[in-house]
Amino acid sequence: MQIPWRCAVLLVIALMPLPLWAEEKSEERSRWNPLTWKWTPTDEEIQNYRRSWNPMANGPILLTSVDISPKGQFLSQFFVFGETGHLSFGNKVTTDRSDSPTHLDAVAPFLLVGYGMTDHLEINVAPTAIWWQASQLTSTGERTHDSELGLGDTAIYLKYRPIVQDPDSWRPSMTIYNQISLPTSDWAGTRSVPGGFSPLGRLPATRFGALSFTEGVLLRKNLRPFRLSGGVFYTYDTPGNKDGMTTYGGDIVNTRFIIEHILDDDRGFGYNLEFLTLHVIPRRLDGHAVNVTPSSSTLFGIEPAIQYKFTKSSSGSQLVGAAGVQFTIAGQNNLAAMYPNISLYYYWSSKGNVIMR
Repeated sequence: MQIPWRCAVLLVIALMPLPLWAEEKSEERSRWNPLTWKWTPTDEEIQNYRRSWNPMANGPILLTSVDISPKGQFLSQFFVFGETGHLSFGNKVTTDRSDSPTHLDAVAPFLLVGYGMTDHLEINVAPTAIWWQASQLTSTGERTHDSELGLGDTAIYLKYRPIVQDPDSWRPSMTIYNQISLPTSDWAGTRSVPGGFSPLGRLPATRFGALSFTEGVLLRKNLRPFRLSGGVFYTYDTPGNKDGMTTYGGDIVNTRFIIEHILDDDRGFGYNLEFLTLHVIPRRLDGHAVNVTPSSSTLFGIEPAIQYKFTKSSSGSQLVGAAGVQFTIAGQNNLAAMYPNISLYYYWSSKGNVIMR
């Protein structure tokens, strides 16, 4: 498979996003001289943040954490994202919906394992599975049924946090997100989900079975008893192949914004309100014309969710969980689906007690 030069640039950016050569010094920032910028938070800034209000809780379901696991701390997260949709939106952004030619039910579990390489850099690996069942309307008015069960795609991503929030000011945390999605579903022979996307969930949306590169920026600010998080992601997929023809799908813009309200700090009990948008734009970074139909699509969703801390062991490890349902409120060329989901996080550390990220 040949990768265009612009894709190669993206690959280099994704694999080398961090100025790891930068020393962690408590030097004064200069707005005008990049050589004196601090590329990582100082130890004082991190400790000041860790002493501030930030209870151990599940956090958002539809957005990866903006914070970074401390050096030497592991986490494993198990998610199940579902989708059920029998209605669809037409060829304009609207809240109106009608019976869809394709009725789809899907479940996509995945396990995410992360590790704090430093206090500023975290690596994560997320293999997925997929089950879907669909019925397709035929020209005679009848429906044909089909289903699939198999391996999904695998995401590998790095998170780098150059700025940690200051609890005494309005400065938020900022994290750079860099992801490569490997088409392990295609390698395993798993047929694509109708519509081309797995149920929307924790990771930025990517085309099923495509090699893709995602860059994003995440922001977070704690304002007791609320935690506000958001993110913007841009995804480029390499060209595909269908019936011997090279296909070029539009690039993907994905946004998330989450409000958490923590009601009980000790039990990590609270609720979330999460907003999501997904836009497939009719353009590509490599300059190729989009030749798939439809050339663009849009989705707006909202999810209420609850979260709770189940256990805390004598070793300091933590088990927290959350559950929610995302509702599609408007869209274009997309299913008007519901997305139920659950998540479980398990945190443990090689250094003893777990530290909230």
